[in-house]
Amino acid sequence: MESPVGPQYKGARSRLVDELRAKGVRDMAVLRALDLTPRHLFVPTGVRHRAYEDAPLPIGNSQTISQPSVHARYLETLALRGTERVLEIGTGSGYQTVLLSHLAAQVFSVERIKPLLDNAREAIKACGVANVSLMLGDGTYGWKTYAPYDAILVGAASPEVPQPLIDQLAEGGRLLVPVGSKEEQQLLLVTRKGTTFRRETLAAVRFVPLVGDHGWSA
Repeated sequence: MESPVGPQYKGARSRLVDELRAKGVRDMAVLRALDLTPRHLFVPTGVRHRAYEDAPLPIGNSQTISQPSVHARYLETLALRGTERVLEIGTGSGYQTVLLSHLAAQVFSVERIKPLLDNAREAIKACGVANVSLMLGDGTYGWKTYAPYDAILVGAASPEVPQPLIDQLAEGGRLLVPVGSKEEQQLLLVTRKGTTFRRETLAAVRFVPLVGDHGWSA
């Protein structure tokens, strides 16, 4: 059976990995995940020729797939070891979901827009990964059934950190979430130590709004 990664984009994907390494990405597991994941399957056919540029691309429903360097920064920050249970808020295209599948033991991902989730499900299936579970719903509530999580990644910007996500962090767990206005945000890393939650501001970022009961109203 031919690999879903496909030979036709192998050179482009290798060049992207080299570009990200040149931009400072050092985590070999993250670079390997990027090399294993066929980004062209997660973008519309009209922009597929740009799939391996380090650039965000439209995926429909007023949403975008983030640029690979942003994904790499997110994933390097979490420093996953391969044993974690991870929650992703905002499946979007499903690209980051598959990156996570190469870095964690189990991935649970929530998306509120059904057409995006349907497309993501097909692309994830084509990649042949077996450790991903998907749910349609309001991601600001997390996914309580499988909590607690060792890591939670939020792929959209919230006016504040959603309390249900904080509540679903495991001991020592890390939550990455962009927080701020709809125009500009700061990327926050929240780490749980017992009953305390340490907050660290990492960088200025710009994401689409996180819509939900504990985020922005639609």
